[in-house]
Formats: sequence, structure tokens, C-alpha cells
Amino acid sequence: MARTVDALRRALMGGLALLPGLALARGAAPAATVATGLPLVEVWKDPQCGCCQDWIAHLQVHGLTVRVHDVGNAAMRQRLGLPARYASCHTARVGGYVVEGHVPAPDLLRLLRERPAALGLAVPGMPVGSPGMDGPAYGGRRDPYDVLLVQPDGSSRVWARYPGGGLRPVQAHAHEHAGSSSTPRVSDWVDGEVRRLDVAAHKVTLSHRAIAELDMPAMTMVFQVRDPALLQGLQVGQRVRFRVAHVHGAYLVTEIKPGS
Repeated sequence: MARTVDALRRALMGGLALLPGLALARGAAPAATVATGLPLVEVWKDPQCGCCQDWIAHLQVHGLTVRVHDVGNAAMRQRLGLPARYASCHTARVGGYVVEGHVPAPDLLRLLRERPAALGLAVPGMPVGSPGMDGPAYGGRRDPYDVLLVQPDGSSRVWARYPGGGLRPVQAHAHEHAGSSSTPRVSDWVDGEVRRLDVAAHKVTLSHRAIAELDMPAMTMVFQVRDPALLQGLQVGQRVRFRVAHVHGAYLVTEIKPGS
């Protein structure tokens, strides 16, 4: 009898050991969980990006545990299959979903609760007033933005709408995301300093003075560049002058040259 019980126990344990492999064979990556019972949030970001770190702090306030990879996010975004048009300054993975940009924690928690068939959530660009872009330097400014539910085919619909002005979000399951039709705003020449270069990802981290034309305070920020050739010859620590455009919620360096 004892030998029979031992055999059954070994058979059961062997079957359980196969479960992770079966899950992977179906294409579902096993999600790490923490003491709170919520999945671990893994974040890929630029090591110099302050607004990314502020977004991480926002998640932690809402009870989420975060593991940070300070290696940039472009490669991971591509690996996870998120189209570049949804790009922001950081990419996360949680519970089998992709989370791109400054997504509010309540929307992320709702995603994990409702478990829709989707690739994940995205807040393209870096809208002022979103979590991590809402520090004292912005003086309480709240720009409107949408949280998008990105479908496996790359399309999207509005998951939550933030109208700006400090108003509460409006859940909007049925609305299609049509993108912004606002006219791009372009700054005058701005003095700054190069903090980090990522030519492969078309990014530069700049410490700069306030940019009045874009209502942006003095800060250190990761910018996309229009053309990676603009970064050739630049060095970390170098003083530069640059111009930046605000297009569909994203900040894009259009010109950059050595400064005095």
C-alpha cells in the first residue's frame, strides 16, 4: 500500500512539473507574482529618465511591485510586438500584457481584473498631467489624453479618457482612437546638456532650461530625434542647442547642434 501511495505521489508531482512547459507551448508566458497577489511589473527604461522613475513610484503607491531594467525600452517594445506609433519613454510587462508609457495605475489594475483579449495598454508620447508627468514643476497643468487598449492586430480603442483640467477619467469601451489632429508646436532654440545617447533607439537624454513655447519646465528628459544622424558627433556632457516639436503628445528633437 505504501509503495502504491508513493507511486501516485511521484506521478502527480511529475504531472505538475510539466504544467509550465504546457503553458509556454500554448504561448502564455508564466507571470511572476508577489506577496500582494498582483503580478510583478517589469519596466524597461532609460536610466536617466526622471519621469519614468516617477511613474514607477506611482505604481508602488498603488500596491504594485516593480522590477526595473535600466537598458532603454525600444528593443523590448519591438520584442513584445507593440507598434512604434504607441511609443513612449518606458515599456512594461505585467500579467501577460504590455504597458507602454504613463498609464495610470487604476487603469492597469482594471486591465488585470477584467483580463480582455488584448496586447495591452498604451499612453503614446508623454502627456503632461499623466502619472509621472505631474510633478510640481508643471504647476498643476493637466493636458487631455487617452489610455488606449491595443489589440493583437495593432489597432486600438479607448480604455479610459482623461479630458484634462484635473477631471476624473471617463471609461470608454466603444470609442475608436482617431489620433490627435492638433497642429504641432515647435520651440525656439533651447540650451541643454547631453546626458545620454542612444543612437540605435533614436533617443537623446537632455538636461535643459524651461521651454516656454511648449510650456515645459526645466528638467532632464528623454527625447526622440527626427533623424538619428542628428546625434552623430555628440558626446555625453556636451553643451548643445536644440529645437523640439510637440507632435501628437510626443516630444521630438528636430534640430540639434553644439552649444557654447
